[in-house]
Amino acid sequence: MAGMEKSVFYKQLCSVLAKDQILCDEPMSRHTTFRAGGAADFYVTPRVEQVAEVLALCKKEAVACQVIGNGSNLLVGDLGIRGVVLAFAKQAAAVQAEGCCVRAQAGALLSQAAGAAWKAGLGGLEFAAGIPGSVGGAVVMNAGAYGGECKDVLRQVTALTQEGEVVTLRNTELALSYRHSCIPERGLTVLEAEFALQPKPQEEILALMDDLKKRRAQKQPLEYPSAGSTFKRPEGFFAGKLIMEAGLAGAAVGGAKVSEKHCGFVINAGNASASEILALIRKVQTRVFEHSGVKLEMEVKCMGEFKQEL
Repeated sequence: MAGMEKSVFYKQLCSVLAKDQILCDEPMSRHTTFRAGGAADFYVTPRVEQVAEVLALCKKEAVACQVIGNGSNLLVGDLGIRGVVLAFAKQAAAVQAEGCCVRAQAGALLSQAAGAAWKAGLGGLEFAAGIPGSVGGAVVMNAGAYGGECKDVLRQVTALTQEGEVVTLRNTELALSYRHSCIPERGLTVLEAEFALQPKPQEEILALMDDLKKRRAQKQPLEYPSAGSTFKRPEGFFAGKLIMEAGLAGAAVGGAKVSEKHCGFVINAGNASASEILALIRKVQTRVFEHSGVKLEMEVKCMGEFKQEL
C-alpha cells in the first residue's frame, strides 16, 4: 500500500480497534515459528467480537486481509504481506471447561486447551499438549500428532461467513480428513471450537502428556526455529524417511537446513531468509521425486510476497 493510502486506512482501523491492537509495518519474523519473513502493512489483534467489523472494513475498502493464528505452520515471504494480517492472539484466547466439554477461542493455543482439559479431568486432548498451533489453525487443518487428531474430539466450531454471519458447524459438516477441512474452501473464519471429551483421572492424563512431550523432544529438532513437519505424510510412506534415503540429511541452502535429527523438518539453522527456506523445500521435493517417484506436498502454508526463488 502507498503511504497516503496506509495513513487513511490506519485512521479507519482506529475507528474499530484500539491503537495498541494495530501494528504498522510489522515484521512477520516476530510472529512465525520459522522466525523469518518480511513486514505486514498492518498487523491487528482484535477480540473475537471485533473480528467481523475488521473483516467488513477490509472488504469495503478492498484491502487484502489474511487471517492467522500462532504462525506455527506459516512461511511468510521476505517481501512481506500487503494489506492486513488479522491475528488471533491473546485478546481472543479464552478457554473454558464445562461438563465434558472444553470451549476455546480461536487464538488460544491448542496446548492451553489440552491443559484446561487436564485440570478438569477430561481425556482426549493429550495428543495436543505439545502442538504449538492455535485452536483456530488446528481446526482448519485438522492438526494431529501421535495417533490423535482434532476430528476425533471436535464437537463443533463457531465461525464467521464472508457475509458476516456467525454460524455453528458440527464435526460432520467440516469434511475433516488428514490435514484438511472445508473451512478455507468455504471462506469461513473460525472464532471458537468446542471439544467433546471423556472423564479420566488427572494423573493418567498428565502421564500421557508428559510421555508425548518427551518423545517429541527426543525425535524433533525443537531447539531450532521451524514450522514443525514441513511435508504432509505421503500415503504409504514417511516423508522423513524418503528425504533421508534421498541423501538430504543436513542439506542446506543458506541458513535453511534439513534437520539431521528428523529429516521431515526444514529448520532455520542460522538467520535463514524465507526465500532460502522455500528454495530448500523445493530442492527436497525435486530430489525425493527423482529418487523415489513420490511427490511431497507441503504442510507448511506460504503467505505474502517472495523474492525470486534461488
